[in-house]
Amino acid sequence: MDDAIKSAREIAMEKLAEIGEPTEEERLEWKYVPEGEKLATKYLKKNANLTLELGQYPEPAKRFVIQGLSAVLIRNINLPVSDLSKRTNKQAMEGLKIVKRDQVGVENVYSKMRRIFDHYSGEGAQQKKQAYEALKFELEAQVKQAMQQQLGTFTGFRIDVEKQPQFQTEWRRRELQFDSQYLSILEEYKQELSAIS
Repeated sequence: MDDAIKSAREIAMEKLAEIGEPTEEERLEWKYVPEGEKLATKYLKKNANLTLELGQYPEPAKRFVIQGLSAVLIRNINLPVSDLSKRTNKQAMEGLKIVKRDQVGVENVYSKMRRIFDHYSGEGAQQKKQAYEALKFELEAQVKQAMQQQLGTFTGFRIDVEKQPQFQTEWRRRELQFDSQYLSILEEYKQELSAIS
């Protein structure tokens, strides 16, 4: 057993020797990308001054801080489902404008994102409401039909299908399907944003 562990350790050491020592650039990346991620969280939660905070890092490290910061800010841009998500989107987008050099490229992506957000909040919300009502009507009709078959004549009492587990499950499935169209487009725009320096 000791020989097996020793030989596994030796194999691991050989593989490490093949990889070699990390470069100075890799060391900077390992150290400062997480610093940028922490800074993004501080910015989103406590509205930290990004320009001031970034000024505290030496020039070779700043690039990696911005890399970590940008990744977290981009991840925090989501569909505007609530006032909180709208505020977070706005703050994340403002933060990215501070750290990205290609302002025109950033603004081009933002205008596409805003169109998606506007559509989602306007026409999309209306479509979602119509789909909700259609599902509600559909399930009410099914319940009425089932009750008529079981009881013979329908007595006219009302069942709130919105509280039924079958309705809730089906609505979540349809809502996810509806949102996934927007999420896939938003994901493309987020990748474009990641590629901008």
